[in-house]
Amino acid sequence: MTTRAGFIALIGEPNAGKSTLLNRMVGAKVSIVTHKVQTTRARIRGVAMEGDSQLVFVDTPGLFKPRRRLDRAMVAAAWGGAADADVVVLLIEAHRGVTEGVERILEGLSEIGKGRTVALAINKIDKVQAEELLALTKKLNDAYEFSETFLISAERGHGVEDLRHWLAEQVPEGPWLYPEDQIADLPMRMIAAEMTREKLTLRLHQELPYQLTVETENWEERKDGSAKIDQIIYVVRDGHKGIVLGKRGETIKAVSQAARAELEEFLDRKVHLFLQVKVRPNWLEESERYSEMGLDFKDGNA
Repeated sequence: MTTRAGFIALIGEPNAGKSTLLNRMVGAKVSIVTHKVQTTRARIRGVAMEGDSQLVFVDTPGLFKPRRRLDRAMVAAAWGGAADADVVVLLIEAHRGVTEGVERILEGLSEIGKGRTVALAINKIDKVQAEELLALTKKLNDAYEFSETFLISAERGHGVEDLRHWLAEQVPEGPWLYPEDQIADLPMRMIAAEMTREKLTLRLHQELPYQLTVETENWEERKDGSAKIDQIIYVVRDGHKGIVLGKRGETIKAVSQAARAELEEFLDRKVHLFLQVKVRPNWLEESERYSEMGLDFKDGNA
C-alpha cells in the first residue's frame, strides 16, 4: 500500500467558512465556528483520512488588514501556515466575490504560491445564481492560475467530497504524520479554551470578543473517569468583567453550561468546568498569552 500525507492550508478572508469546511472534512468539531469574524486565532490542525491518504489541515486565521499586535500576529500565522503547506486552498464567498481583501490575498499568493499547488474553492454557492458563479470563476482564474476550482457549500456539504478526493491525490507519498485515530494536534487544554471562547463570542456578540481570551489553567483527571477543568477568562477592563459575568452571574453561568455540554460531547465523559474572570489590562501585549494561542508574539511587531 502506498500511503500519502501532507499539510493543507485553508486560507481566505475572515468568515469565508474555513472552520466550517475543516470541521466538515474532518468529521468532528475541531475549529470553532462562529458568525463573528477573526475568531480562529491558533493554527488548528484537523486530520482527515481519505483512502490511503492522510490530510492534515492547517486552519489559518482569516487574512485581513492588521491594525494591532494581535491582528499582525494572526495574519503572520496565516501566511506562515500557507508557506509551510503542501497544498493551499483559497476559500472565497460566492456572494461577496472579489473584495479588496481577496485582491490582497491574490497578491500575496503570487509570492507564496510559487511552486505550490493552489486550489480555489468558491463557498456558499447556494447564495448566488449560476451565471454569477461562472463569471466569478472566470475572473478569479484570470487573476491567478489555480490548479483546480471547486464550487462548494461547506455548511451543506456540497462539493466537499470532490475536494477531499482531489486533495488526497495531491499530497506527497510518504508515511502518515499522525496516528489514524487522532483528529487534532492541538493540546486538549487549548481546544477546551477555544470551546469556551466560542460560547462567549456567541453570547456577547458585539460587546467585546477580541478584548478577551480564555486559558485552561488546570486539568485534573479524576478517579471516576471525569475531568475537572479550571479556566480563566482574561478581560481588559473592570467593566468588561461585569459584562462577562452578566446580571446576577447569568451570562457566565450560561456560557459555562454550554461549554461544559460541548466538552462532554467531545471528550465523551463527564466534565466539571470552573470559570473565573480576571482583569488583565495588558494581555494583548503579553507574550505568554500569544504562546497559549499558538501565535508568535514577535510576529505582531509593527
